[in-house]
Amino acid sequence: MKRIAKRPSTRSVLVMLLLALTVVLTSGCAVIGGKIASTSDPAGDQARLIWDLFITPVWWLVIVVFVLVTGWILINIVRFRRQPGDTRIPPQVHGNQRLEIAWTLIPAIILALIAVPSTRLIFELNRDPGPGSNALRAQVIGHQWWWEFRYPEYGIVTAGDLHLVVGRPVVLTITSHDVIHSFWPPRLAGKVDAVPGRAHTMVFTPEETGVFYGQCAELCGAQHAHMQFRVVVQTQEEFDAWVAKLRRPIPEPPAGSLAATGQQLYAGKAGCAGCHQVSPTYDPVTPINKTLAVGPNLAYIGERHVLAAFTDNTPEELHRWIASTCDVKPYSIMCEKWWRIRAEQNTLLTTEEVDAIVAYMLSLQ
Repeated sequence: MKRIAKRPSTRSVLVMLLLALTVVLTSGCAVIGGKIASTSDPAGDQARLIWDLFITPVWWLVIVVFVLVTGWILINIVRFRRQPGDTRIPPQVHGNQRLEIAWTLIPAIILALIAVPSTRLIFELNRDPGPGSNALRAQVIGHQWWWEFRYPEYGIVTAGDLHLVVGRPVVLTITSHDVIHSFWPPRLAGKVDAVPGRAHTMVFTPEETGVFYGQCAELCGAQHAHMQFRVVVQTQEEFDAWVAKLRRPIPEPPAGSLAATGQQLYAGKAGCAGCHQVSPTYDPVTPINKTLAVGPNLAYIGERHVLAAFTDNTPEELHRWIASTCDVKPYSIMCEKWWRIRAEQNTLLTTEEVDAIVAYMLSLQ
């Protein structure tokens, strides 16, 4: 005798839907906090204000809308489901003017409720604290695909790591030297576009010491995902010591050492000095849109934790970066304008020469 499969009951369907909904909602809890780039764990006043705006009006409005819409859908699924043996065609209805007006006005009201505090916060976030605030002022310049940081007040420049002071307001002037980028340190502040020929401002105050990671948030080319940076938030004493160190001349490597040989190759045969500087100081009156060098400033690169704006700065990675640039970061300027040309001319550096340059780079600390 052929057994007829039983159709699941309405109660079973509702239980399964409820379990599925619970899994979806609780799975989101795994990404709340604890991540190096989590917006839900603010460490700066701007990021905290943005998070509070999201949690207070936006989150609860989303919950209310979700419950009402989902509940109404489930009610209609259960109430108007096709019954066994029912072959009738449901009534064919052409629109409902009252319903259409309602579902137009309700979203408009919701958007207005969100727009009022959002607009007020936008104007509040980028308000310059003024000269009496002792704000730290720095310039952020986006390049394909790395970040340059200048401090006109101190006449120093660096790349990859932005150093700030905890509890001290910071005013960043942000621009780009090539295409549109977007500067985003998620735990400290929101996103600000870096646009060629324009200068945008970001204002915030770091509230915690530590290292915070950032990322370009605007698709800017093949290596967009590898355009990262770090924000090092320090005490005022630590920041002053860092500034003083960068304003001193970099010590020369011992004569006859492997690092000294690397320095000679760097300035001569390797041609590194044609694109990279190793002096962290510059003339502070230099306009923000004037390029100081083609590539990142390598002063004290031996102390940095990140290489090529995305990978660990280890001796092995540094060697691989110089010896096989296009394997590490294809389409970068160093790949296209240095490595590929040398490969075509059969003038790539030998392993011993790369070792010497690596030794010189690591001595810069």
